Amino acid sequence: MEYDGVLLGMGNPLLDISAVVDDDFLNKYGIKLNDAILAEDKHLPMYDEMASKFKVEFIAGGATQNSIRVAQWMLQKPGATSYIGCIGKDKFGEEMKQNAKVAGVNVHYFETESAPTGTCGVCVVGGERSLVANLSAANCYKIDHLKKPENWALVEKAKYYYIAGFFLTVSPDSIQLVAEHAAANDKIFMMNLSAPFICEFFKDPQEKALPYMDYVFGNETEARTFSKVHGWETDNVEEIAIKISRWPKASGAHKRITVITQGADPVVVAEDGKVKKFPVALLPKEKLVDTNGAGDAFVGGFLSQLVQGKPIEDCVKAGNYAANVVIQRSGCTYPEKPSFN
Repeated sequence: MEYDGVLLGMGNPLLDISAVVDDDFLNKYGIKLNDAILAEDKHLPMYDEMASKFKVEFIAGGATQNSIRVAQWMLQKPGATSYIGCIGKDKFGEEMKQNAKVAGVNVHYFETESAPTGTCGVCVVGGERSLVANLSAANCYKIDHLKKPENWALVEKAKYYYIAGFFLTVSPDSIQLVAEHAAANDKIFMMNLSAPFICEFFKDPQEKALPYMDYVFGNETEARTFSKVHGWETDNVEEIAIKISRWPKASGAHKRITVITQGADPVVVAEDGKVKKFPVALLPKEKLVDTNGAGDAFVGGFLSQLVQGKPIEDCVKAGNYAANVVIQRSGCTYPEKPSFN
């Protein structure tokens, strides 16, 4: 099958532990509604407590893994996607493996005994949710794992690579190794700006990887932060997208294309010094369940068409479709089959 292992993702796998909790639980752990934070020591017992006290849903999460799962769902071709990241040797790690298997993604996790599997507590009260992320094992990924023959074989087999910017905080040397392989072998390497703090505090590793990026994804807030950090003195998303696309390339085989989402506003695509805008289908407010994972889903939908050699218009359309499906559900989840055509 020509699609076997065509797309490889690398990132920070987090098991989303989602439950409807009560105000007492939020107060006990000092969690504010509609917030997204990194776990502190005081939060660490909450994950087991959620699992024992409430009806929980386990969903294999983390930005890159979400995108790869959505791409796999959209493709409906078993084994088309692979994913690499670090989990712990524990029950949550087993849950993650099971989850990925059901999703049809070929995962090669690095399993460490030095830290538990990374988790993200999704606490829901009255339809509003708060996220508490504990990276743990995801932070322990090592390039040695990538270099093992059985894992490097995934790199050699793939023709497209996608890595969220969050992985720059964990293993920039692994990113660089894959980026250089892609450039040397005329393959497509893609990353996401991922978060304003990545553009601000991980500027150096991001800049080192940028010349290798054939596609750069992000949202309007991240694009504006990137512009500010580089002293571009513009908040205009279209201008920023063009400037990013014109950043020098490490290989001349492919031009760079920048894709910036803007929530309900049109998607901005910059290539060859020009911008195209693609409208987003508006969703009635009462149908909106959860915007968490919308950006990841957009990328997954986009990639599902890109690896099939479809034009950019089709890629964006698929991205918008996938994001629209995911925001009508809890977490980065989807029905059994896509109805995209």
